[in-house]
Amino acid sequence: MCGIFGVLAGKGAAIGGDALQAILGQLYELSESRGKESAGIHAYLPQRRHAWTLKGDVPATDLIKTSQYQTVIRAVLSEAFPAGQQHVETPVAMLAHSRLVTNGAAERYENNQPVRSGGVTMIHNGIVVNVDDLWRGNPHLLQSAEVDTEVIAAIVNDALSQGGDAVQATCIAYRKLKGAASIAWVHDAFSQVVLATNTGDLYFFHDESRSLIVFASERYILEQAMQRCVVSSEPYTIAWLGAGNGMVFDLTGGKVQRFDLGGTHVPRTSICEQSELATHHQDSAVTGNAAVVVAVSDADESLLRYDEAAIRSIRRCTCCVLPETFPFIEFDQKGVCNYCRSYKTKYKGVDPTAVKRQFIESIQKYKAKGGTPDVLVPFSGGRDSCYGLHLIQREFGLNPITFTYDWGMVTDLARRNIARICGQLGVQNILVSADIKTKRENIRKNVSAWLRQPDLGMVPLFMAGDKQFFKIVNQLKRQTGIRLNLWSGNPLENTDFKSGFCGVKPDFGKDRLDFLSLDRKIRLAGYYGIRFLANPSYINSSLLDTANAFSSYYLEPREDLFLLFNHLVWDENEVNETLINTYNFELAADTPSTWRIGDGTAPFYNYIYMTARGFTEFDTFRSNQIREGMMKRDEALEFVLKENYPRVESLRWYLSTIGLDFNATIKAINALDTLGLHS
Repeated sequence: MCGIFGVLAGKGAAIGGDALQAILGQLYELSESRGKESAGIHAYLPQRRHAWTLKGDVPATDLIKTSQYQTVIRAVLSEAFPAGQQHVETPVAMLAHSRLVTNGAAERYENNQPVRSGGVTMIHNGIVVNVDDLWRGNPHLLQSAEVDTEVIAAIVNDALSQGGDAVQATCIAYRKLKGAASIAWVHDAFSQVVLATNTGDLYFFHDESRSLIVFASERYILEQAMQRCVVSSEPYTIAWLGAGNGMVFDLTGGKVQRFDLGGTHVPRTSICEQSELATHHQDSAVTGNAAVVVAVSDADESLLRYDEAAIRSIRRCTCCVLPETFPFIEFDQKGVCNYCRSYKTKYKGVDPTAVKRQFIESIQKYKAKGGTPDVLVPFSGGRDSCYGLHLIQREFGLNPITFTYDWGMVTDLARRNIARICGQLGVQNILVSADIKTKRENIRKNVSAWLRQPDLGMVPLFMAGDKQFFKIVNQLKRQTGIRLNLWSGNPLENTDFKSGFCGVKPDFGKDRLDFLSLDRKIRLAGYYGIRFLANPSYINSSLLDTANAFSSYYLEPREDLFLLFNHLVWDENEVNETLINTYNFELAADTPSTWRIGDGTAPFYNYIYMTARGFTEFDTFRSNQIREGMMKRDEALEFVLKENYPRVESLRWYLSTIGLDFNATIKAINALDTLGLHS
């Protein structure tokens, strides 16, 4: 989720102070892609018993420009490289972090990383999903922050105080935690640095002859930093600290020893031997500008409208559940809609076992040797991407790297499910973080513009900011050298009505009604152009981002890309049962559905569609299931009546996050109920 990185230099390491500072700066710059909401550093010189911690709610590239950062670096280098020497005289560990906020507000100092508990200072990438259970189960541990990293540091510190060594303490923490965790930590009282991961999100360069280690969360980040700074004149190798592994680096002795998180460990180095030595530790903070959030504690939830009896009375197709308010819908004499009449079945009569076997055989040419990663998997934390990852690793025998594009509308629930699945499967997750504050501001501007002139065809503009993931996948393919790209989108979840609201009629001759030919794309672009001219509020600072999104979605090449469930049979019951029973997949509290629960935008736009026309995405999804013989019509209707109910907590979160008043926004949407469908 975040970016962790650092430089560990033992005594005699043949690296100058300028080179050390340069590579650290490059690591900050490159790791900012993994989180831009806060950053920090912990520098530790064990022989001098000196330590500095600096952190704050600023991006990494802003942190390293501050006078506080420069002061820390000068102090560290003056001790590690006395008289400007070009080798390390006093061993030093520099642990750094670039944060994407998951839990614990960045505006609070204690929530930013590095995090300290007792004598342990730690940086962490990932999410501990059982953090509350760990605090409750260990009431003797002191909690001073909201961030989940603190509980790992507290468990490690407690284990050390009980006489355990560095490896034992680390393994104890991993046995207790659930979720994803890649960590680096030091203790005030000894000279070891520990790196460990249960997902494989750690790469390192080790020059044993020079007693030097440089590490980062991604191979590409580390490679680029090394190339730019020429740390070694000799050919060097980037090593991978695979899932379920750790390593201990002794700053004074320069030795590295590997261990697995199951408990195979290095010889013990007692903390107690040095515990009487005091460490001079300096903490300081850098404060940035907090994101604007509108309080919604006074939100009037009674404003939300949903009249089930009126919705139930809408005329619907006698075969599926699409209502008469659906764009371009027509009924024949039997009451069957044109969407049903033109539907081409995907799964009926298909042998699931046979098609799965055929697909697995077809992608074997991409499989890498030696267990190296061989497939990129887009990973939203939603049910389909989570189940797809399960298949790819457990049944296809591939070694995936997942990637998540966090544009500010990925919910905390989705992030926790990402951590659950990746942690349990031991799979890497490359997080690409947008400038979340800017993205949310763009959404606010576009929703505000829309509220001035509501138009159902313009609603997808709210989601334009997430479409850069097509560009990102091609970027990651170049960076990792991985060709195969498997997506887990469900073909039953098509939303052709969105272009229908723009006056673009579906092509009923295509396999997917939401397929956009060049002609239909041009008409869609024309519709948007006219609306932009009619409502100048859309012409705002988000325009360039929207254009980039359009370019990414429609123009980026899609080579070696397979949509998993175009080749496999998608079964909702199997998906849900596997995720819940095998991975303890977390469900949302405000909906009975497992679909769209990780998407912060969906509850908002579905409330708009429901209020204005009496249906949502769920109606199209359930209708497709009926056509595939997966569900009876009466059953599907009961599902959508429950699934279309307004998601109160999610609506509150969305409007608060983008900075719009709940009551005023909901009142404006309610005015769209021109059909009298809601009480």
